[in-house]
Amino acid sequence: MALNRRKFLEKSAVTGAGVALAGAVGAPAAQAAEVGKGREKRYSLTVMGTTDLHGHVFNWDYFKDAEYKDTAGNAQGLSRISTLVNQVRAEKGRCNTLLLDAGDTIQGTPLTYYYAKVDPITAKGGPVHPMAAAMNAIGYDAVALGNHEFNYGIETLRKFEEQCDFPLLGANALDAKTLKPAFPPYFIKTFRVKGAPPVKVAVLGLTNPGIAIWDKAYVQGKLTFPGLEEQAAKWVPKLRSMGADVVVVSAHSGSSGTSSYGDQLPYVENSAALVAQQVPGIDAILVGHAHVEIPELKVTNARTGKTVVLSEPLAYAERLSLFDIELVFAKGRWSVESVASKVLNSNSVADDPKITKLLKADHDVVVKYVNQVVGTATETLTTVEARYKDAPIIDLITKVQEDVVRAALAGTEYASLPVIAQASPFSRTSEIPAGEVTIRDLSSLYVYDNTLVAKLLTGAQVRAYLEYSAEYFVRTAAGTAVDVEKLTNANNRPDYNYDYVSGLSYDIDIAQAAGSRIKNLTWNGAALDDAQKFVFAVNNYRANGGGAFPHVASATELWSESTEIRTRIAEWVTAKGVLDPKDFASVDWKLTRDGTPVF
Repeated sequence: MALNRRKFLEKSAVTGAGVALAGAVGAPAAQAAEVGKGREKRYSLTVMGTTDLHGHVFNWDYFKDAEYKDTAGNAQGLSRISTLVNQVRAEKGRCNTLLLDAGDTIQGTPLTYYYAKVDPITAKGGPVHPMAAAMNAIGYDAVALGNHEFNYGIETLRKFEEQCDFPLLGANALDAKTLKPAFPPYFIKTFRVKGAPPVKVAVLGLTNPGIAIWDKAYVQGKLTFPGLEEQAAKWVPKLRSMGADVVVVSAHSGSSGTSSYGDQLPYVENSAALVAQQVPGIDAILVGHAHVEIPELKVTNARTGKTVVLSEPLAYAERLSLFDIELVFAKGRWSVESVASKVLNSNSVADDPKITKLLKADHDVVVKYVNQVVGTATETLTTVEARYKDAPIIDLITKVQEDVVRAALAGTEYASLPVIAQASPFSRTSEIPAGEVTIRDLSSLYVYDNTLVAKLLTGAQVRAYLEYSAEYFVRTAAGTAVDVEKLTNANNRPDYNYDYVSGLSYDIDIAQAAGSRIKNLTWNGAALDDAQKFVFAVNNYRANGGGAFPHVASATELWSESTEIRTRIAEWVTAKGVLDPKDFASVDWKLTRDGTPVF
């Protein structure tokens, strides 16, 4: 693998130079504006950016089998972005624009899952990834790696990289042995300016250090991910010494200066603003990862006093960021005079028919796949109340995980141990309707591509795990009114970091302080023995430390697999034929206040 990486880096270096040369020689020359008595030369550059596309090519909801709609009137998909990009290029001149992305491209919809797992791009003679095809057609110049790029393993990522006409950048994605970049750190493009020297623009790509935890199974011992500030401080001066007149960072990292609730990372997860503040020489940062909309954020560099402009477009191709960069040529060099940013809304335009035509066949195949009927449900199951009531639809997940792990450990020394399982209410709107059940129904229940792991825990460790999970609820005194919209997400903890645990019975007393909420905890009808050993069926995100739940990451691993939990659920339903809550549902927990049930 190391040899292949070296070859790729050498190829990228040549390709990068070729792109720069093409920009200098082949592109129509932009006219440098000349103003004032000194005939001062100016040049206007526009950098466009997307992020967190997550496999959205069309304005389509595969889980609802319908055009995407939300209450805000947003539209999604690269086909809309393509129209916006075409408009900007027509207005500014294509030779004066750059198109970037800040990562999380190849995971997130049934479309991307299908071409990673069902008809994989890694197979001999396999298909071109739809995201590669779309982004090539639109004409992206460079894309930073996101953490979800690693969800399907390095082989899939490398194949996607091979199919792209643009580099995947990751200055802080290093080979674990050599500590050299495993992907191109940067991309340089030269813009020809009539009547003036060319403008050289460098793009530095940075990814998220959380990959080391979230996809530990794929990257441990192969790749390492140091902090963004550290690597930016290393590379930005190099880019300036190479003659870069403009330095843009494409960072798969939010701007808040924090890490996700509970994730104990060795580096700050959302550090884009810290990079701007701490590292001199950056003009603009395209921000990703956080899924928030930031039209323009100005950060002052602590060492130079210079303003750095940040922008984050909304995820799923709902927005396109625009950085308008004004340069002036004086004293023999170009310098950035000003940067301003804004976002364009993809709901303001129609699909680009070129992209629609290009990807329609891939899309149609996936629509047919997700609409396959795999069983029949005796009643409607929904996640609407799953955050605060034990919902049968979540019990389905834990039941499947228990069954898979029991079968996997049959005949081993752990076969006699009780199996318990965790699951989270990922979605607030998922529904499995009464009647025919399709793959898309089950996919909407389990929206992530997590896989299953079996860990060994004691009763005491399970108790601590439950106490930590119960911190999700806002402390609510007995007798006060209960507003379910304000009952959860204490300290901004997301729904996916609240866990059910099956096979036990317990109350969560939300009138008590965090850390003292788990009451009446029993197993097999008796008070839980702290020394009792359990096999814990857990998803790989949690098993690797995601959410920083106690004990689970360091616990002994008994078994793991690469098949997605979503697939296991579909297999379980297919084998049963009939989805009946009596086969999987149980009331394991309830919310109380001073011992009295809340509901």
